[in-house]
Amino acid sequence: MYGVPENFLEVEVRNPMTHGFGRKMYTDYEIVTRTNIPAFRFRYSTVRRRYSDFEYFRDVLERETTRVNIPPLPGKVFTNRFTDEVIESRREGLERFITGVASHPLLQTGSSILSAFLQDPDFSRF
Repeated sequence: MYGVPENFLEVEVRNPMTHGFGRKMYTDYEIVTRTNIPAFRFRYSTVRRRYSDFEYFRDVLERETTRVNIPPLPGKVFTNRFTDEVIESRREGLERFITGVASHPLLQTGSSILSAFLQDPDFSRF
């Protein structure tokens, strides 16, 4: 009855993992991407990103395009940031952010950084 959508881009943020000890602790998140848009190298991919990677990505998007209102990231957390509740809340906020970005047609095909952020395992903000 229904066919495969002409173009689709599905993004999910899941499986947070905390690494390191003491002041060197950080949490990263798995980003799973499914798409058939030709601008993307892979139909299915998974990469891991830290919150700071999302911040860098958002900054580049804002500089790259003035015609698109880029959604906000979840706020920074300074206390108890490694509790399950805080990590899950951040994961949900990051997923809302990346879903909002990925669903915008101008960014799907016109952004030079979107496919790299979602699919390149060597993506780096440096």
